[in-house]
Amino acid sequence: MSLSAPASRRKKSATPDVGPLDSGEAAATQRPAQILAWYDRHRRRLPWRALPGESVDPYRVWLSEIMLQQTTVQAVGPYFMKFLDRWPTVSDLGRASQDDVLRMWAGLGYYSRARNLHACAVAVLRDHGGVFPDTEEGLRALPGIGPYTASAIAAIAFERQCMPVDGNIERVTSRLYAVEEALPKSKPTIVALAATLLGPSRAGDSAQALMDLGATICTPKKPACSLCPVNDNCAARERGDQETFPRKAPKKSGVLRRGAAFVVTRQGELLVRTRAEKGLLGGMTEVPTSDWLAGHDDADALAQAPVLKSATPWHRKVGVVSHVFTHFPLELVVYTASVPARAKAPEGMRWVPIATLDGEAFPNLMRKVIAHGLDD
Repeated sequence: MSLSAPASRRKKSATPDVGPLDSGEAAATQRPAQILAWYDRHRRRLPWRALPGESVDPYRVWLSEIMLQQTTVQAVGPYFMKFLDRWPTVSDLGRASQDDVLRMWAGLGYYSRARNLHACAVAVLRDHGGVFPDTEEGLRALPGIGPYTASAIAAIAFERQCMPVDGNIERVTSRLYAVEEALPKSKPTIVALAATLLGPSRAGDSAQALMDLGATICTPKKPACSLCPVNDNCAARERGDQETFPRKAPKKSGVLRRGAAFVVTRQGELLVRTRAEKGLLGGMTEVPTSDWLAGHDDADALAQAPVLKSATPWHRKVGVVSHVFTHFPLELVVYTASVPARAKAPEGMRWVPIATLDGEAFPNLMRKVIAHGLDD
């Protein structure tokens, strides 16, 4: 049984019939009820979402919200079930090691989320007896929980009267009201307008209804406006430029960085190390690399290669490994070498069996590097 305090059993209230809209003011008044009525018929079945009449588990809500940050529902599903199977409660997760959490997270990206996830579970176990705080203020005091996540958990898990604004709700709201100002400056305006879509009860359902509406009807491209429960008096639809909302400022592309990665083998083993806790890919496992710089130089990169006794000469593999981070693209050349069976690992590094690499906390970038380096 989860140690998280479940929200009270949700009572599904009947949604009143909504007649023809007479004015923009009437439309705004009736929108929350219209959206809930649509949700009662078309809600998505998701592994972290309680069914009608079921108690809501704050642990599942929190875990899913952290995983869903900058990641799709399809990608999160298998990871969510793996975590839930391994750590059924927040207390179980709080007793786990960070290394184990990073291993389970590997491949999901944005690894600071995994570190914050573990830190938050530790804090809930240590400071709250394994029970999540039930207010936005209390939730925001936990590691890794910002304004949106606190609002989402408070609304969905504890029925607090607040409206979290994720990308889907942002899109629905900006179209309904045709918010002209570009993001991110328009965020406060969109948050305030989204709050008008919150009814007097069922706060969690209201938030999840808008999330589903944005994910399935009010999509970024080719929205199905004819199926939308609030298509009357949608400002963007009336203008016919729905797909242009939300307005977004042009993205700045980062400068390409380059570097070298060193794939060293020792009779069925691979040389690896752990990255520093703070910074990009913090705490993850990697093969040794050079610095990643815009002004990359092969000679400088090779000077940063691990020093190994009796190693074969470095061999540069044909091609590069490309990867795109949030703020910059990266290209790595890969050098390979091998050492005798008893060769020691340099300080701060270790040997791991190649046969068990799937269990290591490698980010996707490193898995691409290793695959390229070991490919004969």
